[in-house]
Amino acid sequence: MRRGKSADGPTLLVASTGGHLEELYRLKDSLVPASQGVEWVTFDAPQSRSLLDGETVHHVPYIAPRAYRAAASSLTSARRIIRTGGYARVVSTGSGMAVPLLAMARAHGTPCHYIESAARSRGPSFTGKVVARIPGVRPYTQYPGWSGPRWAYRGSIFDGFVADSPIRVRSEPAARVVVTLGTMRTYGFRRAVEHLAKVLPEVTTPDAQVKWQVGVTELSGLQVHGRTFDTLPTHELRAAIAEADLVVAHAGVGSALTALEAGRAPVLLPRLQAHDEHVDDHQTYVADELSNRGLAVSRDPAELTAEDLVLAMSMSVQQTSTPPPFELST
Repeated sequence: MRRGKSADGPTLLVASTGGHLEELYRLKDSLVPASQGVEWVTFDAPQSRSLLDGETVHHVPYIAPRAYRAAASSLTSARRIIRTGGYARVVSTGSGMAVPLLAMARAHGTPCHYIESAARSRGPSFTGKVVARIPGVRPYTQYPGWSGPRWAYRGSIFDGFVADSPIRVRSEPAARVVVTLGTMRTYGFRRAVEHLAKVLPEVTTPDAQVKWQVGVTELSGLQVHGRTFDTLPTHELRAAIAEADLVVAHAGVGSALTALEAGRAPVLLPRLQAHDEHVDDHQTYVADELSNRGLAVSRDPAELTAEDLVLAMSMSVQQTSTPPPFELST
């Protein structure tokens, strides 16, 4: 059994399920210097089991957004993982589970790196602010606008995508549609479903195949065309998006990345705190960033029109052949 830190040991990758895990999964092969093998710490969920199939994974109890007591109680699990792992370094993209894991790793002298989510274009998250105060943790931002002596800029995970031009307006209705509201366990997004149920029929064929991944969203009383799922395995969701004529998603980083990788420009519907759809309004930042890059169509659900859906169907995205390197400080 390995113990303590080891310069030749694997890298421990730490991320909550959802967009945090999706980002870190995509970043892992571009980390410089390269990893001597990796292990993962995340929650036990359909997404993590599907995405990390075949990987070495340490599951820890679920921590809801800003559940501070749950984060503190996970220190025992963090201590066990760090003490027995022999890790060369720890890299995390958040969220709450990053605090106990990075704090425990630094207590054992292990080099630690925290990469703030691409959702945070205007400053660090609450987790980022806490982690940045842990002595020895090296924090990174994916936006040059708020980089500085404390927060290093190494590029963005969105840098690997470019929009095709010119846009040729699509005239055919959509035969295949994917709507994904993510895999959040705490917040529903009924407001998006209610409006989409009204506007989607304007741009789809009468027999269109529509798949809805709705998470914990309550659907009682709604007439929704198509098949609904709480969650879809990662490989099934990716395959459905790759075949879709139209992708509509909450403005989570993971959902957006999955659409972009399939060459689709998604319609992004940000969750808002005022409607009890998330802890804050950071999804508006994701939607604005990708809209400004020409990679998505951003709308509030109540303002979504058929023309917006047609515009997204008319757009396409290209991915660069190799991801930009993400250089970690030494």
